[in-house]
Amino acid sequence: GIAFYPGKAQLLSCKHHYYDHIPPLINPGQPGDIKCTTESINYTDPFTNQTMKYALIVQGPRDVKKKELVFLQFHLNGTDQDFSAIDYLLFSSFQEFINSPEKAEFMKDCESSYSSWKFSGGFRTWVKMSLVKTKEEDGSETVEFKQETSVVNYIDQRTKPRSDQLFFVVFEWKDPFIQTVQDIITANPWNMIALLCGIFLALFKAADFAKLSVKWMIKIRKRHLKRRSQVMNHIS
Repeated sequence: GIAFYPGKAQLLSCKHHYYDHIPPLINPGQPGDIKCTTESINYTDPFTNQTMKYALIVQGPRDVKKKELVFLQFHLNGTDQDFSAIDYLLFSSFQEFINSPEKAEFMKDCESSYSSWKFSGGFRTWVKMSLVKTKEEDGSETVEFKQETSVVNYIDQRTKPRSDQLFFVVFEWKDPFIQTVQDIITANPWNMIALLCGIFLALFKAADFAKLSVKWMIKIRKRHLKRRSQVMNHIS
């Protein structure tokens, strides 16, 4: 799932494409088809518990084998800031959000757990996502998103006065694999004893190897001296 915080910006179009093929926009800046599963939700900020936040939830790409991606277009009609951007965050299961009886609480938990990013107006932003799952000692599981972002400048060729700013963003999976990290903690006495036994065994093997190495060097030295003395006797 992808949660957008557009502020005053509006969603113009949203489509799923396959095999990395995105056809050109016919009327950029104008409302188009919204062929994505979306839902709007308001909830209180989990960090202040005072301000209300508006989020637009969009179902992200699912079919990795067909290189499915999601392309979205927003526009913002006027802004009093020099820099305009839209915040977004990624969460692991759109279906859990749909099935949640308390969607506002679900989004508050997501905002508290996941990192948020931005994409700027006037650019085409391509986001490649990857997922890392970590299993803790108590059996719980944490999920973390990693992403690679590439940005290309959008050349606005509209003829009419361009008072509004356009946002373009693409989301796709970087690879079809989910990285799993197993967090193993050995802190009980039996594990410590096993660890110490392993250390002592390694030390004994090292000492034994050093002893054999010294014996081998002495043997080679004696053989060399014997051959040298035989050569000297032959010369004599």
